[in-house]
Amino acid sequence: MTASLPHDARAMVLTASNRAAAGVYEDRSGQALAGGLAALGFDVEGPHVCRDDVDELEAVLRNAVDAEFDVVLTTGGTGLSPTDVTPEATRRMLEREAPGLAEAVRRYGADNGVPTAVLSRGLAGIAGRTLIVNLPGSTGGVKDGLAVLGPLLPHVVSQLRGGDHG
Repeated sequence: MTASLPHDARAMVLTASNRAAAGVYEDRSGQALAGGLAALGFDVEGPHVCRDDVDELEAVLRNAVDAEFDVVLTTGGTGLSPTDVTPEATRRMLEREAPGLAEAVRRYGADNGVPTAVLSRGLAGIAGRTLIVNLPGSTGGVKDGLAVLGPLLPHVVSQLRGGDHG
C-alpha cells in the first residue's frame, strides 16, 4: 500500500455515551480518537457526544455522510448492555459492510491481552463515500482501533475517492 493520506482528508469522531452526554464524566475515548486521527493527518471534527439513542446517532452519522467526511469513527455503545445501540444506528446507514475491519480490531484487542475485546458488536462499512467504523468506548479500545486502522486509512480514503486498487 503506497497511498498517502490526502492533505484534505476529513474525519469525524462520534461518541455514544449517556453519561458523557449528561456531563457525568469527561469523554476521554472520543478525545483520544480525535487526537489519534489528527496525528495521522486528518482534519478532525468532534468528538460529537450523543446519548445512546439509535435515532440520534443515525442523524449524526447521516449528517457526516452528507457532508462527505472521508472517515467517521465512533467510540462507545458497541457492547452487550441494553443501552448499547451504536451498531444498530450504523447498520441503518451502511450500504456495504467491511467486516474484516471490525474483526481485525476485535482480534487485535484479544491478541494484546484484552479477552473482552471479542464482545464488541462494532461494525465497519461504507455509506456513500464515507468509511464508518465502530470502536469500543474505552481509551484502550480506541488505541487498538487506531493501531489497526491507521496503516489502512490512506489506502481506504484513496479507494473511496476513486483511486485504483494498486
